[in-house]
Amino acid sequence: MEKKNNSNIELLKLVIAGSVDDGKSTLIGRLFYDLNEIYEDQLESIKRISLKQGKKEIDLSLLTDGLSAEREQKITIDVAYRYFSNSKRRFVIADVPGHEQYTRNMVTGCSDADMAIILADAQKGLLKQSKRHLFIASLMGVSHILVAVNKMDLVDYEQEVFEKIKNEFADFATKMSIHDLQFIPISSIKGDMIVNRGNNMGWYQGPTINAFIENLEIEIDKNLIDFRFPVQLVIRPDQKFRGYAGQIEGGVIKKGESVMVLPSGKKSKIKNIIVGEKKQDYAFTPQSVVLTLEDELDVSRGDMIVRENNLPDVGKSFESMVCWMSDEPLDLKKSYILKQTTKITRCFINDLVYKVDIDTLHRKNDKKLRLNEIGKLEIVTNQPLVFDPYSRNENTGGFIIIDEITNNTVGAGIILKKSELEDQKTKKGFVLWFTGLSQSGKTTIADSVSQLLAKKGLPVERLDGDIMRQFISRDLGFTKEDRNENIRRATLVSKLLSRNGVNVIASFISPYKKTRDMARQGVEDAKFIEVFCKCPIEVCESRDTKGFYKKAREGKIQNFTGISDPYEEPENPEVVVFSDQESVEECAQKIIKYLEENNLV
Repeated sequence: MEKKNNSNIELLKLVIAGSVDDGKSTLIGRLFYDLNEIYEDQLESIKRISLKQGKKEIDLSLLTDGLSAEREQKITIDVAYRYFSNSKRRFVIADVPGHEQYTRNMVTGCSDADMAIILADAQKGLLKQSKRHLFIASLMGVSHILVAVNKMDLVDYEQEVFEKIKNEFADFATKMSIHDLQFIPISSIKGDMIVNRGNNMGWYQGPTINAFIENLEIEIDKNLIDFRFPVQLVIRPDQKFRGYAGQIEGGVIKKGESVMVLPSGKKSKIKNIIVGEKKQDYAFTPQSVVLTLEDELDVSRGDMIVRENNLPDVGKSFESMVCWMSDEPLDLKKSYILKQTTKITRCFINDLVYKVDIDTLHRKNDKKLRLNEIGKLEIVTNQPLVFDPYSRNENTGGFIIIDEITNNTVGAGIILKKSELEDQKTKKGFVLWFTGLSQSGKTTIADSVSQLLAKKGLPVERLDGDIMRQFISRDLGFTKEDRNENIRRATLVSKLLSRNGVNVIASFISPYKKTRDMARQGVEDAKFIEVFCKCPIEVCESRDTKGFYKKAREGKIQNFTGISDPYEEPENPEVVVFSDQESVEECAQKIIKYLEENNLV
């Protein structure tokens, strides 16, 4: 075999799995042999061992069964990686064990694979372990799955046998989420449909194994939309340079683009993109780069740089599927170390929701997760993680669990979604700030919105002038200074409630733009939504059953907004309701619609 210099061409990572004796190692050996990818000394060694074992033909399975224990038992007991290439692309093949007790190795092999080849014995069809491998490949988000029906030579190359097995796999696969499922009939030992087509299956017009993996389109599988850059290293050679090194785990970034650093939420723009030692105008996944920002920010290892308008999840709890990899079962009372991208933090398992019976895909209730078992876990971390669901980004949605005493990897998992526990306990609330003239409908509409949100199960708290002056602002009058102080206190209450996940529905005349801006800035991280209840003063007066407007016009009430004191209308409120033209229900629904469109409810 001559060594090729083609390191710049595309890389395809594939995993090959199957039940015991399905012929995985023979398939890989045949592929390498027919492509002339076996070194001469390796080939001579395989020939000598084959003759020593009394075989007339070369046993190509010996190429990958490198461990002495494997050769003695004729089984694969570890993940074996092999590399080869041609003029079109480079390949990395992971040959994983077939035995049930090595399920964890299948998870490892699938963790970054572009495609999976699952072998089926033409004499046996769909087996228990075939279902297991199909499920794991689906769970780990492998985009392309090829079922190779092997040993067709032992069933006289019958098309009916192939079609029957194909239907068995296809029926079982309907229970899972599989993007692309294909089938090829082969004979590894004879070489049919591996590299060469052979003369025995003229009824099959599809590609050979080699043609399939050589021409498979994988560029479209990359996430080029969501820019994700976990910071691996902060580079500070001197006071003039601060760079952030790492690998882009999703998307494309350009010089000058606005970005946000998570979990802090600090914003800046990309100043320079350095690939190798050269400055570039853009970079993309999976390049390793150094980024510099226009602003001096406190960024450290484990932080993630993203686009400010394309954000991942940030939180301390999430739902996940985990394959347990330790002889010691999962202990719900024990803390572990969790590693996700470049972030490392302590975690504990809040709940083992269920285990999966991989053979039937049924759920089982159990509070013990043992070696090679897969279960749904709710995990809570000490520090916030920046992540995406695994289905959206495998790099930011995958993680491993480490025993903090032995430092062994005990679990590998994928993130399904942000936990409901996170939403209920750590999500910040929003502040709906109703402003408008007296009798413009603020209180009535705010009450209606509050009731609608409560029906959705959201935590809600109402604030208005009466509530504040009854409990918190009893010492204040109605001068301009006292009104400003009342708003300041209401803002503080709103801040405290919203940062603990309570949604605040506040209704105040708040006639001055300066005080409303103060309220917006004062709630800090909470989403502030200004709702302007617009209503002509004549209509407000007509609704005034207590006669406040009349008394104000007569001079009996001082500093009354709209009469003796001005009202400064909002310039750019998030929502405007016309309470003289729209019903209370219509106004409330308009506000709810805004909250829904902005993913706040």
